[in-house]
Amino acid sequence: MLLVVAAALIAGDGSILVQQRRAGGVHGGLWEFPGGKCERGEALRDALVRELGEELGIRVEAAALEPLAFAAEPHRAGELLLLLFTCREWQGEPRPLDAQALRWCAPDDLAALPMPPADVPLARALAQRARR
Repeated sequence: MLLVVAAALIAGDGSILVQQRRAGGVHGGLWEFPGGKCERGEALRDALVRELGEELGIRVEAAALEPLAFAAEPHRAGELLLLLFTCREWQGEPRPLDAQALRWCAPDDLAALPMPPADVPLARALAQRARR
């Protein structure tokens, strides 16, 4: 099983940050929530703190990450399990260090973006939560 953590960074106006995967790779050009693979023995929140630093150049406290939803899909390693956390507090300005581009979207606009299969139900969960 491949365990992946991702974050929905939520700005003060309610918009959510997504990043565009680099062209040429798996799911190249698609939009996704920033994050990445957990390393063996790494706690989920610690993995996400590390990934957000590597991918966006921001600092996040593990306590600022709140679990929201998960998605699973078949993967060449067996099964991919993607865990989405929300985050409303971070230090620094997100930069696309490991992506083609970054974009802030309203929750309802996420569904219009081309996304990897595992991100699609997570985008729906965010939009439903925003409507409450």
